[in-house]
Amino acid sequence: MRGSGPRDVDECLIHSHYWRVPGHSISAAVDAYLYRCSVERGLSPHTIDAYRRDLAGFVEFCDRFGASDLEEVDRRLVRRFIANLSTRSYAPRSVSRKASSVRGFLADASRRELVASNPAAAVPHPKRPGTLPKAIPSQSLGVLIDNIDGDTPVDVRDRAIIETLYGTGLRVSELAALVVGDLVGGASFLVVTGKGSKQRSVPITSSVERAVARYIADSRQVLLGGRASQRLWVGVRGGDLSTRDIRRIVQARIGSFPHALRHSFATHLLENGADLRSVQDLLGHTELATTQIYTGVTRKHLTETYERSHPRA
Repeated sequence: MRGSGPRDVDECLIHSHYWRVPGHSISAAVDAYLYRCSVERGLSPHTIDAYRRDLAGFVEFCDRFGASDLEEVDRRLVRRFIANLSTRSYAPRSVSRKASSVRGFLADASRRELVASNPAAAVPHPKRPGTLPKAIPSQSLGVLIDNIDGDTPVDVRDRAIIETLYGTGLRVSELAALVVGDLVGGASFLVVTGKGSKQRSVPITSSVERAVARYIADSRQVLLGGRASQRLWVGVRGGDLSTRDIRRIVQARIGSFPHALRHSFATHLLENGADLRSVQDLLGHTELATTQIYTGVTRKHLTETYERSHPRA
């Protein structure tokens, strides 16, 4: 499979015609699908990479059973693929994600009439485990953040990164993509570009505002070392921080992951009375159902509060 990078106009026209010709390979169809997901749907590079890995496994599995053309993919082969995933060492969540990637690809192929019918349409989808997000207790998280109290440019930057992740609920990809110009309204709002290139404004707390202002005033130019960059977050050699760099910083500083800070942001807001719609907007969720997973967390919190507080509990 080729990468999903941009192509010139003539090549795109050739490919858009070619993908409608019946009898082409599964690998070529996957390549075209990834390209459309990147260019037409505006999915993030991280999402495209995940799809690419999942679908590469599907292509390899089909090859083992002698299927190299889309028309040779049937319901039985899709069922075998999903069953094979379940027998390997993948976590249930990974099995569900890989199956979803294949179903999305085949549904797209069916809509474009590259196959006579969708071979995955009647295949049962493995249920995603209903595990609740693990939020870091607010007091513990406050202590961890306050412990990042050094004065070096790296200390100041790392404190600002973690304050921003917890204070805004951004995805790590959204945080890494921030530029200095995304700070608006006297630094009281961030303009965030989320999934599908959709923009939203996220208010920031005074602690985030102070941490980011200190980083920009005292540390960012030192880290840049005379280099020019529009990105907000830079490394010790002046280069832009990647999502992997940010994950390493969060792991080193608080022993957790950026997504745990996002979960904590949403959970703590709901526990303190925020409504679900507002949290949905702040997280950038398209569907309310995605945000509703947090209602289980808050129910647990309410139950524990009730049992601890009610005299007859």
